Order: sequence, then structure tokens, then C-alpha cells
Amino acid sequence: MIGTINIAKYAAKHQVDKFVLISTDKAVRPANVMGTTKRIAELFCQNFDAQCTTEFITVRFGNVLGSAGSVVPLFKKQLKQGGPITVTHPDITRYFMTIPEACRLILQSAVLGEGGEIFVLDMGEPIKISYLAEQLIKLSGKKVGEDIKIEYIGLRPGEKLYEELFHDSEKLTKTVHTKILKAKFVEVSLEQLQQHIHTLIAKQSINDLDYLKALKNILALQTTTIEAMVAEA
Repeated sequence: MIGTINIAKYAAKHQVDKFVLISTDKAVRPANVMGTTKRIAELFCQNFDAQCTTEFITVRFGNVLGSAGSVVPLFKKQLKQGGPITVTHPDITRYFMTIPEACRLILQSAVLGEGGEIFVLDMGEPIKISYLAEQLIKLSGKKVGEDIKIEYIGLRPGEKLYEELFHDSEKLTKTVHTKILKAKFVEVSLEQLQQHIHTLIAKQSINDLDYLKALKNILALQTTTIEAMVAEA
């Protein structure tokens, strides 16, 4: 988050034409520090856009199949070891996209974006992680539950059963590309946002209670704005 903000400021200082922030669906109603810091980076870039000539564009990713953070390499490793394949919850779902889709989304968003937008690939319906595990077992020529078992180990702290692509307040519209969706960002006071971020930077440890309170205060700034928008509507 802090690195993103610093780079954004340098991009504006040197009058870079476009700046594409790679975000995540975990930034929507974040339930952990990772998602919260991504959301703060989004809020900063989207609201900083109006203050400079650089066009700041946000791209939200789902889970990228085959990437370093994907469950697929882990499942393959567990398969090779003879199982079990570990899934946190039988009902957990995630949106998935391929690496080529992710690359095209970034490039298309850079062309389509004029500053302040959020772009997301239409990834259809979310997929159950348990279904993905079952298909990998079958594709390997094994039988689910016999040759390879699936073990449910429970949700991790801050892990959600399902992810969302947009906040309710982000007005969703189509683009010229049928598979790419666009949403308007939530406007907040950039001055107040930066004040909260400076408070956040002053905290040294991620385990510091004051640090977590500072994170919460920034999200509260967004929530207040959203509530005002709903009241006006």
C-alpha cells in the first residue's frame, strides 16, 4: 500500500500518462489486512486522479489460475504426494481467470481508462474450490475419496466464503468489450484520506492495535461517504 502510494506520487510528479493499479476482489468489503491495504491503495489512486494529469486506473483481479498465489500449484503438489488435497470449507467459492486473460485485462484497461475507473473481467459464476479439487483429481486419473481424499481444514482467520467484484455503491456499466466491466469509484476527501494514511505510516508493527485502528478509520471514511450517497439517492 505505502509502496503503491509512493509510486503513484512519483508517476504524477514525472507526468506519466497512465498508471494502472493491479488490485484484487479481496479489496471489496475486506476481511483482512491484505484486502484492507489494497482497498486503501484503490481509494488513494482513484481520488488522487483528479489532482494531476496522470490517469489512474484500477484493475481488480480474481484468482489467476497457474499464478504463484493460485491454489492449483498447491493442489498439484498434494496430488503428487498422494493426497489429501486440503480445502478450507466445502462451500467456499472463488472467481478465476487465466494468465492470458489477466494480461489482456491490464492492456485493455490501460486503453479504455480515462482516469478514476475500476475495471473487472466478467468471470461468470464463481467456482467452488471443492469442485476444482475434484476435477484435478479426476484429470490425474484418480478417484475422488478413494485414491485421493479431500480434507476440509476450516477457514483461516480473515478468509471469506465468497468474494465480490464490486461494492454496491460502485455503479456498474458495460464497456465496448463485452467481457470487461467498469465501475465508478467512491469519492472521498483526499486531504482526510492522506491524514489517515500519515497516521498509518507512523505505526511500526502490523500487530500494533493502533495500526489496525488506523486501517479501520480509513475504511470508516469510505463508509461515511457511501452512506451519504445512499441517503441522497
